[in-house]
Amino acid sequence: MSITMYQACVPVLVRALTNLSGVLTKGAAHAAEKNIAPEVLLHTRITPDMFPLIRQVQIATDMAKGAAFRLAGKDVPKMEDNETTFEELQKRIAYVIDLLKGFKPEEIDGSEDREVVLQTRTNELRFRGQDYLLGFVLPNIYFHCTTAYAILRGAGVALGKMDFIGKP
Repeated sequence: MSITMYQACVPVLVRALTNLSGVLTKGAAHAAEKNIAPEVLLHTRITPDMFPLIRQVQIATDMAKGAAFRLAGKDVPKMEDNETTFEELQKRIAYVIDLLKGFKPEEIDGSEDREVVLQTRTNELRFRGQDYLLGFVLPNIYFHCTTAYAILRGAGVALGKMDFIGKP
């Protein structure tokens, strides 16, 4: 059995972001239930030199959005990264999920060898499409979704492994 680039990309990213949305829903409910200002959770970090919850969500959504567009050979739409509330983060996630669901398999399939070039703050990264997806995008998505989960779990939000993994 083989798996296509589309199958390894869009459904996987949609599921990760859907589960991240569920984690944030529980985080917002926890804040309301415990009379914690939502901003406290949104600006919580695992350690001082890591990004806060808000930025973890922004990076996860940017990574997902960028993956599909780059693999399809399209320009990646920019987002402002100006969210300050759980509701705004949820809207961002929903927007990116809608973008992902708009891709057809034929737009991404066959991108295994497509050159992907990323400009980071410090250097340029070059990948083949398959290496980009499997060795860069997916580890990054799971890192930032896991970190968001860990931030909220560490703040006392009642989360379990199934909140992260979701239901097939």
